Amino acid sequence: MGPARRRGAGRWLVLGAVAVGSAVGLAVGLDACSQGDAVGLARQACVHVERSVRAWEESTRAGTTQAQAARLQRQAAAELRTALPLAAAANSDDGSWNSLMTTISEVATVDESHLVPALRAQCVVADTNQNVNPQTPGGSHPPDTANVNPQSPGS
Repeated sequence: MGPARRRGAGRWLVLGAVAVGSAVGLAVGLDACSQGDAVGLARQACVHVERSVRAWEESTRAGTTQAQAARLQRQAAAELRTALPLAAAANSDDGSWNSLMTTISEVATVDESHLVPALRAQCVVADTNQNVNPQTPGGSHPPDTANVNPQSPGS
């Protein structure tokens, strides 16, 4: 390979490295923007959960034709598919949203009617912004073996 050809290959290598570096930097920047927004993401997921629950309940009402019920159940499933990545992102930011993410994902194996009470309860938590898994300042937990009521050695 001649010198001109090696220089051209080197330019492509440098351009490739710059492109990869830019993509990694963008991903890190976007991740940093999402940190701390777990409640917002959970609330967004819950908008879709509520739409899903309404569609599911409508599909089970008396007088709903079989075709309408099938359409509404497909709509309910689609809403949960839309909610799942939002719940997963919330869980990634704050692990206390794991139950929401897991319950949504269960629709693949469990009839939605069995999941509705849990989904509603988890979305109430998102709407009230309760911290279901509070941490001590600085984000650390005391060790499980910590003696919270130490007694003096002479007792």
